[in-house]
Amino acid sequence: MAGGFGTRLRPLTINIPKPMVPIGNLPMMEHVVCLLKRHGITDITALLYFQPEKIRDYFGDGSRFGVHIGYVIPDQDYGTAGAVRFALERADEPILVISGDLVTDFDLSSAMNWHKQAGSQATLLLTRMDNPLAYGIVITSDEGRIIRFLEKPSWGEAFSDTINTGIYILEPAAIQMVPPRTNFDFSQNLFPLMLQRQMGLFGHIMDGYWRDVGNVDEYRNVHVDLFDGKIDLTFGDSVQNSGDSTIVKGKDVTIGEDVTISGKVFIGDNVVIENGAQLTDCAIAHNSIIGRSSSVKRSIIWSGTSVGVDAEINSAIVCSRVRVGDRVMLNEHVIVSDDCTLGLASTVKANCKLWPGKKVDAGAIVSHSLVWGDKWNRELFTHSKITGLALTEITPEMTVRVGAAFGAFLGRGAAVVTSRDASDISRLLKRGMISGLLAAGVNVDDFETMPIPVVRYGLRKGNYAAGLYVRHSPEDYREIECIFFDGNGTDMPSSRLKKIERMYFSEDFERASLDDIGHLDAPRQPIEEYKRDFMASIDVEHIRKAGFKVVVDHSNGSSSEILPRLFSGLGISAVQLNASLDPRKFSTSHEEQEKAVSQLSAIVTSLNADVGLMLNSAAEKLIVVDETGHPIDAQTLLLIFTELYLRVHHVKRIAVTVDSSMGVEEIARARGVDVVRVANDHLAMMEINRRGEADFVGGTRGGYIFPGFQMGADGMLSSFKLLELMAKTETKLSVIRKRFEHLHRRTISVPCPWAKKGTVMRKLITGTADKTRQLIDGIRIFEDGGWVLVIPDSASASFNIVAESRSDSETSRLIQSYSAMVNEYQVN
Repeated sequence: MAGGFGTRLRPLTINIPKPMVPIGNLPMMEHVVCLLKRHGITDITALLYFQPEKIRDYFGDGSRFGVHIGYVIPDQDYGTAGAVRFALERADEPILVISGDLVTDFDLSSAMNWHKQAGSQATLLLTRMDNPLAYGIVITSDEGRIIRFLEKPSWGEAFSDTINTGIYILEPAAIQMVPPRTNFDFSQNLFPLMLQRQMGLFGHIMDGYWRDVGNVDEYRNVHVDLFDGKIDLTFGDSVQNSGDSTIVKGKDVTIGEDVTISGKVFIGDNVVIENGAQLTDCAIAHNSIIGRSSSVKRSIIWSGTSVGVDAEINSAIVCSRVRVGDRVMLNEHVIVSDDCTLGLASTVKANCKLWPGKKVDAGAIVSHSLVWGDKWNRELFTHSKITGLALTEITPEMTVRVGAAFGAFLGRGAAVVTSRDASDISRLLKRGMISGLLAAGVNVDDFETMPIPVVRYGLRKGNYAAGLYVRHSPEDYREIECIFFDGNGTDMPSSRLKKIERMYFSEDFERASLDDIGHLDAPRQPIEEYKRDFMASIDVEHIRKAGFKVVVDHSNGSSSEILPRLFSGLGISAVQLNASLDPRKFSTSHEEQEKAVSQLSAIVTSLNADVGLMLNSAAEKLIVVDETGHPIDAQTLLLIFTELYLRVHHVKRIAVTVDSSMGVEEIARARGVDVVRVANDHLAMMEINRRGEADFVGGTRGGYIFPGFQMGADGMLSSFKLLELMAKTETKLSVIRKRFEHLHRRTISVPCPWAKKGTVMRKLITGTADKTRQLIDGIRIFEDGGWVLVIPDSASASFNIVAESRSDSETSRLIQSYSAMVNEYQVN
């Protein structure tokens, strides 16, 4: 499998296909070919697509490597399994499928013997990985039969650290299941089909080294492992050991006097190392020159590159045909792409990338970094959002690049809605996004300051490709959230966001021409249409007859532009708090919010109001105070909504998030209603609503979705639905709240290194195999009279543990027991 574009490896893969990227001084695919030959596999077919001639020209018919290589280029996209079926003229013997762009020293002979002895029809070679999120995770029985697998999970879904390496051994019967000339994928189609038919689908955990070189960080990590002797690769060159140093040397190498070599050094054919040079743990590919007294440490230098006198290259990647002048300094994690020229005494600071053909003048300092800290190295998007500290992690320069990547993904001529909360920083960063979108040729309709529910409504009613909202995080006022919507108003799914993320990191996006720059417009806002459909979705007469007295806090958000007129139109006596759009009161700290809730409670009590309502600034989420002035926590509010909704509506099924109280099942069971649990994120809630699989969807963060009017959470609609349900049931909130005081719940956070999360999840799966569990988002384990949820935190190096039971002591026991497990599994 050698057809990949290697997008995430750019700029390394701009001029060569990913399988030709060198490891040491040989292409990755050459290491794979040598591994196959070592285990007696000499009949090789290479599936090509991107820059195929560069692979064919290098390998030829394979005779130079002691194998036979044929080449196939599919005439269209058949998927992974479909492409393999397309390549095979016949399938009358077992086939081994392997990528040409990975690094491994697996014992393939032992794997093939295991496959035969197990009587397997398809064997997936597996390995353990500290961070399994980028791969397909797998659970097998003791004899190796695959029980379950999941492609590219979130941390909450990562129920193991055992992953699919993409190396398969297939019997003819498995291959024949792939329909000819059809888009058919191994993980998405073939293996689930075999699992469904209870065929011999096995997984075999391999010893040895394996790494998918998916991005530049992984490329560096492979070389660190290579220098440290952790990989058994064949280079076919002479090996010289001297003290603690090892030289793997090609042909016709010239090494001058007083050259210092330490660690493990790989030197390709026709390389010249001039007098006084210092080489430490590095790889220098064919036909390169390292100048006098220059230092190359923990770095990779590709073929045809020349390094001048007294240069310093430290933990950098220098690609092909680069000219590095005298006294040049390349700092940590620099990438210099093909055909660049670096002038005398120039400096490239840490983390900078130079794209092909760039020229750096003598004495210049290149200081612009394209990497915005470790946060972005891990993951840009979390739950359809980019979240980071304002002006530190999310800067104006960054938003322009994100907007450009977003626009390139959508395509020239697409139309996008943008909006924001009332703050000045949100205005600034949204304008950066708009600039990037326009530069990519995307047209922008800017709704300016608007509640998120109205933006979702406008997207659904309009003809847009996507939407974008910038706001302060409701969880931490110091952070900014950039939320991405699909054209129908739902949160954008991770499959689309990952493509934007790849474009952002690789900067692989085009600018529009002058004639194609996008158009910015400020259209008529859809507020009146929103109000009309809003009123049609609630029972106006019941609310009007109830004559409620309400205190509502708008948090200085844009709900103050909409709700007051709705209240007055329904005969509701409403006291409005913080009802102005104040850019200096855009968000609150946790302490300030507690103070605001306390103030709301006092006013509700003093006015004898029926309820107090607090909307966040984007009008998505709701906090409620009952008529006694008692603030209702999010879990209890969900139970109240569930109780009232099921009293009024005859429904078959409701959905709640996986961390919701077991009181939901108690309420539903009494009325014969099914409960479905979904992942604890807004997109999962929206998806089950979109599919029509639930008549009400409740979350644990103050968000609720009702069928009909809105696809997502709408705090304004939730407020009126609560009043409607109170009116129809003639119920006081305090009465219902007290019904759930028998449920005791606690949540704690347990620190855990990122590299250990997958291990902990795997051991938890094994250690709780005898218990009833749900694997939806994390692991939810049922205990006598209670339950506990253990879920990796997607934003920090920790696990969140939630427990609930009917006694405080039992809840404390569950918390202590499972936090001890998480701590133990990190170590042992």
